[in-house]
Amino acid sequence: MSQFHPIIYVRGYAMTANEIADTVSMPYMGFNLGATKVRQSWDGAIYKQIFESPMMRLMKDYGYTDAFSDGAEVDRDITHKTLVVYRYYDQADRDFGEGKPLSIPAAALQLRDLILNIRQQLCGDDPELLGEFRVHLVAHSMGGLVCRCLLQNDGINNPPMRNIVDKVFTYATPHNGIEMAGINVPSFLGLWDINNFNRKTMAEYLDLDGKPERVDTLDGKFDPDRFFCLVGTNQQDYGAAKGVSKWLAGKMSDGLVAIENASVQGAPRAFVYRSHSGPYGIVNSEDGYQNMVRFLFGDVRVDGVMEVESLPLPPSVEKAKQEGRRVRASYYFEVVVSPRGPRSFRLTERRKETFSAVLRKFDEMMKPSQAGLDSARSPVLFSTFLDSSKITVDRGRTMVMTVELAVSATDYFIDGALWTEHRVEGEYLYRDTLTLKMTPAGDGWNLRYVTTDEQWSERGGSKAETDGDSYLIPLSSKKGFSAQLRLNLQHRT
Repeated sequence: MSQFHPIIYVRGYAMTANEIADTVSMPYMGFNLGATKVRQSWDGAIYKQIFESPMMRLMKDYGYTDAFSDGAEVDRDITHKTLVVYRYYDQADRDFGEGKPLSIPAAALQLRDLILNIRQQLCGDDPELLGEFRVHLVAHSMGGLVCRCLLQNDGINNPPMRNIVDKVFTYATPHNGIEMAGINVPSFLGLWDINNFNRKTMAEYLDLDGKPERVDTLDGKFDPDRFFCLVGTNQQDYGAAKGVSKWLAGKMSDGLVAIENASVQGAPRAFVYRSHSGPYGIVNSEDGYQNMVRFLFGDVRVDGVMEVESLPLPPSVEKAKQEGRRVRASYYFEVVVSPRGPRSFRLTERRKETFSAVLRKFDEMMKPSQAGLDSARSPVLFSTFLDSSKITVDRGRTMVMTVELAVSATDYFIDGALWTEHRVEGEYLYRDTLTLKMTPAGDGWNLRYVTTDEQWSERGGSKAETDGDSYLIPLSSKKGFSAQLRLNLQHRT
């Protein structure tokens, strides 16, 4: 079966009548919008880096075409490489519909019909083609909830229909609702359909039983491994509602959706320093595009987990601990993953500065039973997808990516009081950059690594140890920190 399938783009939320009018006036619903980023060169000169748009890049890089022809939609022979824009907001325009936006279930129902229409045009009545037909869903913001309603609501879908959807990729979707000033938007707020993001309302259209506290679950209706969540961490550059939204959403958000609410339980995810939309938005970005195409078309998945063995304390804090005083602290785990290539971009970036670092308490990792856990809650650092077809001929079969790692503590508290003696801001327990070199070898991999903060990445590197299907890389610092990076590499079909 081909790795390429028709892509349906499902755009996000349009709030006011003016925003709806602007949305309906755009043929590609914003998927055609690009961005120009300013960067600094080695000599200090400023130059431009232009991202043409996800749609244009899919056309240029993978040969996709749109589904428009002579002013009509899906009105010609389509192929496995057709990009279809789902125009569910047309119903809200008085020229095309009743002037009222569709409900989430109604939009999901029309999305189902659109998928079946595409299948009919592509496959006809051929049983073999019908059995092989699949689509990819790519959605921004509320569009991801429309996709989830399609997949999870039994009144709209069924298992055979769900199998038609091969993969789902969401940008900045409020999978667990939207909160303003820490409060979930109320269900009674029907103005502009904002109640679509209330968790009680979401539980109803996502067909979740009971009154769940969180609604960010696929509820066993769709494989989480086939569902990717891209999370924005740039609150500052979101300009909607004249800046009120980003202020209410808070720093741990993309300006609208809180970081903790922007992913689905058990699904792979990545974090990028992008706002919810706008000139610095998550959709019109190289980082977003590269995550999307690697998830949809890539053939390798790499998951990284840090298993901590020792978390040293500063000497004065250790002395207090030895004297029997109570010491409390949590730890930040920062990671940046970048693949080798001519373009400069990051597949994931989790940093303290963007409030997206992984935070773990000491007991969760080192004394899980005291934290009420059956096993250590080791930080899951990344789930990255790679595409071996992007390797140039001169590089053989080896895929290369860099992983920047940093571990630091929050403030220490001794007997409930903030520790200030000898305290230095920005001190790390561990910090280094690994260059990973992954070459297929039989049923497994030859995985080598170089610690590049003090060595050139061009060196051959050390061979990672194996532990069953995992590969282990030791991490340590002169301060006494020790851990291992556990990597799981999978060939995808």
